[in-house]
Amino acid sequence: MRNDSTRCVDAAVLRDAGRQPVTPFSVELANGDEVLVRLLLRVLPGKRIVGVGDWRGQHVLAKFFVASGSERHWAQEKTGLDALRQNGVLTPDMLLAEPLPRGGHVLLTAYLDGAQSLAERWATASILPAGDAQALEVLCPAFRMLGAVHAAGLVHDDVHLGNFLYSEQRIFLIDGDAVHAITPGTPLDALRAINNLALLLAQLPMGWDVQRSRLLEAYYAGGGCPITDTALLERSLSRVRTWRLNDFLGKTIRDCTLFAVRRSAFRFVAVQRGQAKLLTPLLDSPDTAIHHGIVLKDGRTCTVARVEQDGRSLVIKRYNLKNFQHALERFWRPTRAWHAWREGHLLRFLGIATPEPLALIEERIGPLRRRAFLINEFCPGPNLLKVLSPDREPDDELGSEILSLFRSLHGLCISHGDLKATNLLWHGGHVFLIDLDALEQHLSASSYARAWQVDRARFLRNWPSTSVLHQWLDMNLPAA
Repeated sequence: MRNDSTRCVDAAVLRDAGRQPVTPFSVELANGDEVLVRLLLRVLPGKRIVGVGDWRGQHVLAKFFVASGSERHWAQEKTGLDALRQNGVLTPDMLLAEPLPRGGHVLLTAYLDGAQSLAERWATASILPAGDAQALEVLCPAFRMLGAVHAAGLVHDDVHLGNFLYSEQRIFLIDGDAVHAITPGTPLDALRAINNLALLLAQLPMGWDVQRSRLLEAYYAGGGCPITDTALLERSLSRVRTWRLNDFLGKTIRDCTLFAVRRSAFRFVAVQRGQAKLLTPLLDSPDTAIHHGIVLKDGRTCTVARVEQDGRSLVIKRYNLKNFQHALERFWRPTRAWHAWREGHLLRFLGIATPEPLALIEERIGPLRRRAFLINEFCPGPNLLKVLSPDREPDDELGSEILSLFRSLHGLCISHGDLKATNLLWHGGHVFLIDLDALEQHLSASSYARAWQVDRARFLRNWPSTSVLHQWLDMNLPAA
């Protein structure tokens, strides 16, 4: 139980605590018992607090529903977990679900010590080629369990790898708030099954599309509905991917769980929330960091420097204003840093290698934009101009990755706008795309065709037209 220094709080205190309630804290229950919370896992400010704690000598996962209208979500969480358990789908035992004495509600489930989410396991396996046996070991259990959920007449409206827990060689499904009993005891109809299955498939890089039959085998093994209308699945998957992408890109420029955003009359800052503390010195004074870093490029329109921060190598790119006229031209438009920040997240979301964007800074005067900064992870790989020899074809691994990158970009109608060989880096078995200021995903085939023609020609110009490498690329790249 709590000691004398641990605060006892109620729903109102948690509701007003914002994103960082001070731990440890305890919450009194209706019968006088207390839940002692030591570690926070998720905070939806003013709405829900999820943490790990102790109750009656037992390690528990505690969910506190603290919004004024919290009863609906609390009731749905309870109903969803009950539905899973009653239909034989593994989920952590529910230990307590009741209103709190002074408003709000609580739900306690058994805490699975040592459990890993499949999202955590996928973080390592995702770098493996699509169809790799180790990657399938991570993914197939989720698809099998989803098959069992559908066979029971249930859907999970937030089905992603983070909601599957691996513990003692068993898979558990969590987040009862997203579980709905559609036809309990009777398998789902094909349309609902396909739409829900598309949610899980959409979590994977598009390269896994060619391995879909392996995942569907696992889904069927769990009891999932046979998918006979593959065109319907494709349409549903396309809709989900578009929605997820737009939703994610919107989050990159607003304050949310993933990103911390600060706005003032003179500054706009967006940073990955998990990196905010580490990057504080760079965010506060990016010019100083550039001054003390290793300058990689110092031009009129941009300055690029490599900096070291707590043992990590980062790159800061400052977008300069050449003169007053240039400043007037840029005042009203999103900065190139803003564009590169968005497109970097776009590529990574789509499974295309590019250094991770960590933070964006724009200097402003009210709505008018001035200089801007982009902070990325540093990619140590050499560029393709250094790696490739004009006298010979690339080796199998590098050649395959180059063609895979361009096939992915081509399939997604993405043009780069400046395909110098120095903007493609070879690192860790992948070709990384950098300098994304002019990158664009085209909405029309004709617009993309024109842009790809320019990109293709620019990339080929990196090597003499009579060289072996130029001819190999010309033969194997998607046609203009």
